[in-house]
Amino acid sequence: MPKSAFSAIENSLCDFLGGAKVSLAVVEGRESTSFDPQNSQEIVAYLQVEEVVYRFAARRHELPFTTTENSFIQELFTAFEGLFAGFSADGYAAHFRTALLTSLTDIAVARYIRGDRTGVFWPIQSLIQLLKSLSYQRYEGSQATTGFLVYRNQLDDFLGALEKTRYGWLDLEESRQRISRDFFRNPLPYRFVDGLRALFLCDIRMNVKGTIQTNAPGPSDSIEQMANREIFSLLTKAGEGAFAIFVNNVSEVEIVLDSDQVLVWRKGAWGVYDPDIYRRFLAGHLEKRSIDYLVWSIYALSKARHGTVVLIANDDTDLDALRKGSVGGSDPLSRALIRHVRGTKIGTLKRSGELTRILSSDGLTVINRKGELLDTGVIVDTSKASHLVTGGGRTTAATAASHFGSVIKVSEDGPVELYRNGKRLYRFG
Repeated sequence: MPKSAFSAIENSLCDFLGGAKVSLAVVEGRESTSFDPQNSQEIVAYLQVEEVVYRFAARRHELPFTTTENSFIQELFTAFEGLFAGFSADGYAAHFRTALLTSLTDIAVARYIRGDRTGVFWPIQSLIQLLKSLSYQRYEGSQATTGFLVYRNQLDDFLGALEKTRYGWLDLEESRQRISRDFFRNPLPYRFVDGLRALFLCDIRMNVKGTIQTNAPGPSDSIEQMANREIFSLLTKAGEGAFAIFVNNVSEVEIVLDSDQVLVWRKGAWGVYDPDIYRRFLAGHLEKRSIDYLVWSIYALSKARHGTVVLIANDDTDLDALRKGSVGGSDPLSRALIRHVRGTKIGTLKRSGELTRILSSDGLTVINRKGELLDTGVIVDTSKASHLVTGGGRTTAATAASHFGSVIKVSEDGPVELYRNGKRLYRFG
């Protein structure tokens, strides 16, 4: 039965791990395992059901797994083992598969973000379910949004650190309450605390202490705002294991961790946007500072549902061999605009707000190892793409361009994909 139950979640695990191959097999016993995030192309987890030991393995060639992915999978199979023990009665296999398919990753997410604090699983899980429900809520035609920051140190310590930020504190002492399913029974809480200019502040047991609100306009850098960079800086002041959780304006639930990963509930499934995956993919191909600029720009575009294809070109790339044409053609105005940004570092373009506009325009954007923009609006010669490519124009362009370097593609509906040498190596969302 564990194998048939595993089949219910196999596709979800494959998607969560970016397209990795996964398997479950009976073994003689548990072996000691170690995980080296720099070299590991395999994640191994064990579970025991009715004295039978099973070995889960996930394999992803060319792009090693990260510590976050490994830790999450270990929590998931601990939850799998517990669920199975409570649902082992004969005749209930279909019930168990349904429970796994709908609940297991939720349980793993709650276990993962609670860290080593036992006894606080249910409050976290209740908050996740509350916000998943709110993600379906509209108010006067607009998505309901809100946010919570969960601190892990002493409240006074966090409020003291808050004084050095542009956020102010509103104490709700007279109306403090614990988060429950009725928390948003009327729209005022999520209208006043929208997750953009204001957040609820609560402890790990989901007791709401108050709200923190901006006292100044938000960041002028749209990428910083969309990628939750300011919230991450607040988490570094809120104690180890602090996190923030949002319903955003595209009906997603985002959990921003103090380790700088983002767990995202998108299209009914959980995924992890782990910058370490992209850093390893780009290491040696793009200078370090530009990698972080690009990583969070890509997340912002994915969240905003703006498609793009970006090539980080090899040093010996011949742009004339890559280019079949230009979106702007021979139009003098378009050519002048492109000349204006050529040779500019992507960090400079990000701060000026030009980078998102460039990346979200039609055609391929090309940058070099130094993080300088070489060209944009490029129409790719797709003759190098395999005739077996499945997908639309961006997929074909990304596949063809990946023979000239490392490619990141964002689809208009949000997924992010990594390509090299004509192959897709990873997928998020």
